[in-house]
Amino acid sequence: MPDLPVLRGSLPEGLSTVRTVWQGYYIGGQASYGSVTSKPSPSLNSDLQSTVLPAAGGTYPWQPLGSASANDTGWGAFFGYNSQWDDVVVGIEGNYIHSGLNAVTSSTGYSPAGGIPTMTATSNATIRSTDFGSARLRAGYVIGCFLPYAFIGGGMGSQTVDRSVDATPKPYVALPNLQTSVTKTNLVYGYSAGVGVDVMLMAGLFLRAEYEYQRVTSTIESNINSARVGLGYKF
Repeated sequence: MPDLPVLRGSLPEGLSTVRTVWQGYYIGGQASYGSVTSKPSPSLNSDLQSTVLPAAGGTYPWQPLGSASANDTGWGAFFGYNSQWDDVVVGIEGNYIHSGLNAVTSSTGYSPAGGIPTMTATSNATIRSTDFGSARLRAGYVIGCFLPYAFIGGGMGSQTVDRSVDATPKPYVALPNLQTSVTKTNLVYGYSAGVGVDVMLMAGLFLRAEYEYQRVTSTIESNINSARVGLGYKF
């Protein structure tokens, strides 16, 4: 029986693989959910406490301010450039996040100390971490349409501290309310690190999921942990 004619090369010798191309510029938007823990100095409000005087003959046994924590959502954007060698991808990225993390701490004292209280005094501090922009170095490895990666970065942001001290008389005491407050916004610096994965969906459109840790160093140290999801496009 004669052999069937088969053209050489008409059948593949093995399964072919197509590598996802991540090389090039990209841009995208993101949403986040995070938690912050801020550590103010225990004596943060000592200057304000000295301006609120207790009733005659009394003293406020001020307690130190403790750590402040909060959880909230945020949104932002990212853009960058990838360079690819076979399955290895390295790149640089700019990342921005705006959030509503308002961490609150307070302490209470009474006047007079050790006697029948005539005034209740509260010392408050709210640390608002609203904006943070960073430059990142990324490194990843291509697995099919997935690009798992790790990154480190540094940047700066905005931190606003609202401080106040309030003294409120008891209902049975004829004394006025006393209050003093101050608000200050500072430019703060910090660093970030984390891991994530980009998933190529179609024709340059990709989905992102990542975890980031940020440490903001300033007069008030803040540590932020956040989970993010994003949608981007690679040109």
